[in-house]
Amino acid sequence: MSVLVTGGAGYIGSATVAALVRRGQPVVVYDNLSKGHRRAVPPEVPFIQADLADSARLRQTLREFNVSQVIHFAAFTSVPESVERPDLYFQNNTVNTLALLDAMRDAGADQIVFSSTASVYGEPRTEILEETHPKQPANPYGLSKRFVERILETYDAAFGLRHVALRYFNACGGAPDRGEDHDPETHLIPIALQVALGQRPHIQVFGADYPTGDGTCVRDYIHVDDLAEAHLLALDHLERGGASEQINLGNGRGYSVRQVIDVARAVTRHPIPEQAAPRRAGDPSRLVASSRKAHDILGWRPRHVNLDDIVASAWEWHRRHPRGYED
Repeated sequence: MSVLVTGGAGYIGSATVAALVRRGQPVVVYDNLSKGHRRAVPPEVPFIQADLADSARLRQTLREFNVSQVIHFAAFTSVPESVERPDLYFQNNTVNTLALLDAMRDAGADQIVFSSTASVYGEPRTEILEETHPKQPANPYGLSKRFVERILETYDAAFGLRHVALRYFNACGGAPDRGEDHDPETHLIPIALQVALGQRPHIQVFGADYPTGDGTCVRDYIHVDDLAEAHLLALDHLERGGASEQINLGNGRGYSVRQVIDVARAVTRHPIPEQAAPRRAGDPSRLVASSRKAHDILGWRPRHVNLDDIVASAWEWHRRHPRGYED
């Protein structure tokens, strides 16, 4: 029996595929390469370049590789883009996931780990977000993921298709042979490192009037390898017959945009100039996770808890691969 990883050529997906390979789990990657990189996938892993909207190819893959479990990463993830093009996000993130779930039912695969997001919460009412916090997404990206969470609940009740929806916060960090390579890049840490490499003249700080300590947005940063480990533990939970769950993944500590830039300056020993910019639509002021449920249900604890070390691991990747996977 195999695990199908959709979006397995992406940043978090490829880290999870590598973790599955390390533990000897049969795995197949399904990715249309609109955002991912073929070189991010270990060469020994079967790779299907296709879109989730291609229902015939999807069903064929599920049956050919005798797939029993799915980890579903394939999605668009840019908050600003989702505000400008919500149609793309609802089609790709929600409608295509519905096609995947129906293909799984046809193939007899009844367990899925879903890549969700802290964006389902919207503007926080508490300092630390528990899973019970109200879900009021502030942008179409978060809404597209929340739609899927509700669909998963109904598919469990109606068809017995069990799930773990992992709501993670800001993925970051890297390994010597794997890292973050988006086009265009929208994430804070890789943009700061690109400035340090001389690939950008400065980093923009979007908004300095949020209700936080220094006026910039606060986020919870979690190493990509810790996220990958959580996905394996979620698979194990479902394999043991565990109930469907919606679970946060984070370090439980928030860092402001300016604090992250300062850490990047210290790690890279480069000045990293800033430029003030207006707020971006759809950005909550603060998103910091409680991961108590992840520990209680999955036995998961993040191993990479020091932001300096996380940024240093990302810096190592970017220094080795200044042009990303093109290198």
